[in-house]
Amino acid sequence: MKSIAEAKKFYETLGLHIEHEETVEHEQVKTAMLPLGETRIELLEPTAEDSVIGKYLNKRGEGLHHIAVQVADVDAAMAAMQTAGVRLVNEVVKVGAGGHRYFFVHPASTGGVLVEIVGE
Repeated sequence: MKSIAEAKKFYETLGLHIEHEETVEHEQVKTAMLPLGETRIELLEPTAEDSVIGKYLNKRGEGLHHIAVQVADVDAAMAAMQTAGVRLVNEVVKVGAGGHRYFFVHPASTGGVLVEIVGE
């Protein structure tokens, strides 16, 4: 989204409130986490026009960027997907918001949805 401050107003009407905000400098993105049961909604705002999220926003507009699936062992999940020939966006596990380790699966392998595999 263009502005977390503006977007959060909608979620607050649903009774959701930001639990954690963070800027991930190396990804050039601000994040805001809104708990929702056993899951959460993560709002993303680019800090630079030429960042991955900035480019996505300029090309496609605001909306759903990806879904994330939490796994117990990120490294094992990546290895299993590589062995199975799943197309990945990342060839190495990265560290993002909250110190969580993650990698992305290319939409070509998921029926058109960008999927983030995340764990600690």
